[in-house]
Amino acid sequence: MSTAVSSEKALVKQYSPLATAAGIGSMLGSGVIVGLSATITVWQNGLGLTNGQVGIISGALTFAIAIGSLLAGQISKMVGLIKAFNWLNLIYAIGAVLCIFSNSFGLLLAGVIIMGLASGADLPISLTVVSHDAPDESTSASLVSSTQIFWQVGVFISYICSFIVSSMAGATGARIVFAILAAFAFITWLWRTFSAKFKQFHDEGNARQASRKEQGDGKTVSVMSVLFGKEKQKYLGFFFAILIFYVCWNLLANTWGQFQTFTLVKAHATQSFATGAGIVLNVISLITTMIFASVAGGKYRNKAFVIGVLVQFIAMIGLAISNSGLWPIVAAIACYNVGNPVAGEAIYKVWTQESFPVETRASLQGFINGFSRICCGLFAFITPILVLPEHIKTTMFGFAGIVVVSFIAGLVMMRLQKKYRTEDQL
Repeated sequence: MSTAVSSEKALVKQYSPLATAAGIGSMLGSGVIVGLSATITVWQNGLGLTNGQVGIISGALTFAIAIGSLLAGQISKMVGLIKAFNWLNLIYAIGAVLCIFSNSFGLLLAGVIIMGLASGADLPISLTVVSHDAPDESTSASLVSSTQIFWQVGVFISYICSFIVSSMAGATGARIVFAILAAFAFITWLWRTFSAKFKQFHDEGNARQASRKEQGDGKTVSVMSVLFGKEKQKYLGFFFAILIFYVCWNLLANTWGQFQTFTLVKAHATQSFATGAGIVLNVISLITTMIFASVAGGKYRNKAFVIGVLVQFIAMIGLAISNSGLWPIVAAIACYNVGNPVAGEAIYKVWTQESFPVETRASLQGFINGFSRICCGLFAFITPILVLPEHIKTTMFGFAGIVVVSFIAGLVMMRLQKKYRTEDQL
């Protein structure tokens, strides 16, 4: 047993550079979201943007990420999985360069859209490459899980960089943040494209895939056969419960992810305070995420889910009935960052992995991700108006209602899991 464990650890270590290269794609994905969020007021002041233009830029980013995610499969088929993996970061870097040199709303919008399309497509493609190249499923699972760390790293880097440059005049600070993202993307493009070790991994992965196709049993499992086959009642129930939950959760997560700094600045916080608060508030979120990870696969996760939803609801109601001053907003976001990881992305991934056949998980998760991003993108067009101090009370009552809907969908999901016995140790 110890020999097998040692062998598995050795394989994970051997392939860890590939997971790192894929993980940087996740870092760049969160980097553009948080980087834009943390600097949007700087862009607004530096370029003279209206609140409506701020909403368009933020909504366009979310919408571009959604489109990139939905098109990832087609992109990999058209140009090849490995070529897409290698070159998407260069496209991201080009978009970042456009943002760096932008002097108008249109140029900034174009750069943000290009970055969003590239990062949206890169995430599923990168994870697919890791699974493609990994020698076995156990190693693949370990490598894919490790890439999640980089998403949070991207959040912290973006907030820290934004905090450091927050006192610079005009849009200079924002340009520096996007220059750092461009540098990471360019270096990653060089690494992915010209690494001899990665080329070896890709060739070995292609050989294993060809061998598996030759030894295939001819059985085809597709999304359509799962959702509309003999067990359609079960799988459609899972699908719609997860979809409704994730869309509702993502509307709130995307709002605070993209407009947290904007909201604080409009409540008369300085740019330095807003970005500094972002660092502290994300530390809270990271700690909560680590705590939830220890119970995500066990019998206490449903109880944790209920507590997480309750904390989010209290945060929304608390802000709705407060005086909408700066510190009540900070306190509400802090509470939200406690409840959000416990009843959000983590449990959504667990539910998706438990509920569907392995052959369809990536496709179904990709669709749910893309669809939720489209909803968030449309919602982001009006978010800047909704989170202004004079409107935020009414908005928070609406958000509290969204939390209730996500809670109901979560309860339905847990009931379905118990009915069909798909849950682990509940």
